[in-house]
Amino acid sequence: MSENQEWLGLMIGNTRLHWGYFVGAILQKTWDIDRIQDLENQGNINGETVVIKLLKSILETQNIKFNHQMPLLIASVVPQQTALWQTYPWSDMITLEKLPLQGLYPTLGIDRALAVLGAGTKLGWPVLVIDAGTAITFTGADVQKKIVGGSILPGLRLQLSSLIAGTAMLPLVDIPVELPPRWAKETATAIQSGVIYTVLAGMQNYIVAWREEFPEGQIVLTGGDRILLLTHFTKLFPELGATIIDAPEVIFWGIAKIWGLHIMK
Repeated sequence: MSENQEWLGLMIGNTRLHWGYFVGAILQKTWDIDRIQDLENQGNINGETVVIKLLKSILETQNIKFNHQMPLLIASVVPQQTALWQTYPWSDMITLEKLPLQGLYPTLGIDRALAVLGAGTKLGWPVLVIDAGTAITFTGADVQKKIVGGSILPGLRLQLSSLIAGTAMLPLVDIPVELPPRWAKETATAIQSGVIYTVLAGMQNYIVAWREEFPEGQIVLTGGDRILLLTHFTKLFPELGATIIDAPEVIFWGIAKIWGLHIMK
């Protein structure tokens, strides 16, 4: 692997595939696609495997030319999808054992660990990463790059959909673009109020606790719902909101760190 080589990073999430295109350690472009469900029939088509043809097609949509033997670094929280992409001949899996972090534990999600690694590497330690995706996670690491712990709760959409799954009469509602009234007088708005204000209060609680323990620590927000949450959070808690760093590419910063360790070998 050379310092100027083109390569790809793939984070397989609970909902989508998150792609990054790199030249050396520099991230050039990111994009998301829906998870691939139909790759069971592996084999050769015109001398190429199905997964290579699929990868070429994905890159074509981004105006990126597939180079022969382009490396692919994979991290995944979905085992079934992992098996599919590992059939690519020039792929390599990122596992917890490869991360230069302390305090890792076997059940820690690789997405959370990579996000902390990327944030700390790019922005400094200590660091707290809040990932607002399918699940909302809080993950912190101290100045020694040691994971101090964190928490997990259902993301906004999961919370809203769970009310439909578990009740007979409540409607499915969207995530509120504008802050709803706290004391709602209509059922759909009451659901939005209950979910969004509770999540924002939880964020505030964790951020205050982090600031008490790590006054100089960074606070980073990533994930698909980060802009909405950051907008609402800043309206309710403007001083705390101003300290949060919006970092949509934080996991790819972590993947780039792993690439750097590869080429140093």
